[in-house]
Amino acid sequence: MKVIFMGTPDFAEVTLKKLYNSDVEVCAVFTQPDKPKGRGYKLIPPPVKVLATEHGTPVYQPKSLKTDAEEYMKVLTDIAPDVIVVAAYGKILPKEVLELPKYGCVNVHASLLPEYRGAAPIQRAIYDGKAQTGITIMQMGEGLDTGDILLQESTDIGENETSAELFDRLAVIGADLLVKTLGLLAADGITPVAQDESKATYAEKITKEMSAIDFTQPVERVHKQICALSDSPCAYCCLDGKRVKVYHSEIVSREKTNAAAGEFVGGKRFDAACSDGIIRFTEIQAEGGKRMADKAYLNGKPVKAGTLLSV
Repeated sequence: MKVIFMGTPDFAEVTLKKLYNSDVEVCAVFTQPDKPKGRGYKLIPPPVKVLATEHGTPVYQPKSLKTDAEEYMKVLTDIAPDVIVVAAYGKILPKEVLELPKYGCVNVHASLLPEYRGAAPIQRAIYDGKAQTGITIMQMGEGLDTGDILLQESTDIGENETSAELFDRLAVIGADLLVKTLGLLAADGITPVAQDESKATYAEKITKEMSAIDFTQPVERVHKQICALSDSPCAYCCLDGKRVKVYHSEIVSREKTNAAAGEFVGGKRFDAACSDGIIRFTEIQAEGGKRMADKAYLNGKPVKAGTLLSV
């Protein structure tokens, strides 16, 4: 099976690596243009480009498949792929691209569609306190994640699992499920299933405005906010007027206390009161400091019981 792969970040790299280790032929890779990073604004290639280059696969980095349609349609037509695989590419595919391959364009989406269509399905599932999520391999259409479902696999979300941790797990699940899907497509062994539009939900982009911790909220809500926003943009509160980023947390108690919302109630652990319980920040980063365990931070900078954390 001749495959053209389209993807950009680490999630897509895991998928591409799995394809290289399978029976398919990766004929070309499309990815986002290199982007400037760091103080020197040095152009850094996407992870997918690095991997493809190591395997000697031709790499294309169009700014748009629409404005540069003539040039890249010739590339796609000349290769004549059996399927185009898409994983976190970050660009819209025109109709002529969707209709080009024998088996169409197949997308690896990190949710159980039709739930959480859109940009941030992993973070939103955690943020909303879902117990489960998963991977959907879908046939791409012109709408936003509206195509028919080919295969799905669900997985439980851990109580303290962060979006970064779930991201890594789903990348592996998605890569394995994709290879299984391609095998079934080649054997004509899949019956596509239309999505139930009445159950569709959307995973809007995560914004920095969601990062401030409101201790008047239930402890479960605060905990899931921290899990969902780790590692970026990262939830935070303020201690003595300076921001403290929170990367990991756990719930200590789900019973309401006499402490005020946001009151530090710990000693050697970074515990704070919420509206109906106590949250523990287990990994933090003080403004201007390094990311570290709460115990290590408090050993160096003890916080008085009764201190109020704010936004």
